[in-house]
Amino acid sequence: MKLFATLLLSVSLQGFYRFPQAKPPSDPHVAQRPVRKGGRWYLADNGHAVYCYGPVRVLPQPEGGLQRVATFCQGERNVVPLRD
Repeated sequence: MKLFATLLLSVSLQGFYRFPQAKPPSDPHVAQRPVRKGGRWYLADNGHAVYCYGPVRVLPQPEGGLQRVATFCQGERNVVPLRD
């Protein structure tokens, strides 16, 4: 009998706990901002410091040679040429 009562109680309590739904942020720019952890500061080819999350890659140039670039940088640029 105790087993039956325990089973009945556990079945009835399954729908008892409700978690509140997360509210979307009111500011649309906050919702679009990715959450990334880690990263490094690099010196860009134009002399400015940039904060990038991705790895440093070496890309071939059209006129020949190779160019080091940082990837996934803060702001609107995904690839930033680096100063050697």
